[in-house]
Amino acid sequence: MKRTAFIAIVGRPNVGKSTLLNALLGEKIAIISKKPQTTRNSITGILTRGEDQLVFMDTPGMHRPRTRLGDYMVKTVTHTLGGVDAAILVVEAGCKVSPVEEGLVRRFDEAGIPALLAINKIDRANAGTVAETIERFAQIYDFASVIPISAQKNDGVDIVLDEASKFAYESEWFFPDDALTDQPDRRIASEIIREKLLRTLDNEIPHGTAVVIEDFSEEEGRLNVRAEIFCEKESHKGIIIGKGGSQLKLIGTRAREDMEAFFGVRVYLDLWVKVKKNWRDSEVNLANFGFSQKDFE
Repeated sequence: MKRTAFIAIVGRPNVGKSTLLNALLGEKIAIISKKPQTTRNSITGILTRGEDQLVFMDTPGMHRPRTRLGDYMVKTVTHTLGGVDAAILVVEAGCKVSPVEEGLVRRFDEAGIPALLAINKIDRANAGTVAETIERFAQIYDFASVIPISAQKNDGVDIVLDEASKFAYESEWFFPDDALTDQPDRRIASEIIREKLLRTLDNEIPHGTAVVIEDFSEEEGRLNVRAEIFCEKESHKGIIIGKGGSQLKLIGTRAREDMEAFFGVRVYLDLWVKVKKNWRDSEVNLANFGFSQKDFE
């Protein structure tokens, strides 16, 4: 008997949602950095084991938006919650209940979906801190299960998986049994490049960057990728490129290595940097970069 469930992974920025998704799948499909608001779109990860196919949907960190891109990210969370069977709320050990979590549990109620509470980063907290966190969040929602975890160290992830499997219901699978994600290859390539920008650059510059894949073609066993990196200021362009092109070369080398590991072929990566002022507040530019409001209509 085949079973399936669609499960959203939600929470504040930088609590470890993408790390948890990768740990659940045993493969890296979501980009990770220490900077908040790394994830901009809903990222689907598919895990098929035995009779069950679990479809996990990693979402942007819920926050108070300051740009139209921020508005898009928040709408992505609410839109995703409207179409899943369950949710996993991820919080950090030691954190207090904020308006973000209060708003999310209200949406759980409105959508009528059960939820797990994953208390992440327990490797940085003691047992008393974890117990206090459990007590705080138990007061705001009747979670189906509360699981202390360290997604980075893969501690407790198997329990999250077992508990998530309880949400599965009898149904034909929606994806082939060997599928890992429904993300197009171009999207995966652009996200790999953006991760390297986030990990290589400092301060606010990465949040003002977008990556567009202009060419994605394979010939003679080699994948050719041409990508344009857009930033908001001329000064940022210089920083991204670096002295003598050193910074851009480093970003490209790191991105190419990850692409070759993911796609399983040699990759030729050609990166260009362009300026598009205030693109995060332009509906036209957002749509051109793949953040269209039509996604929620």
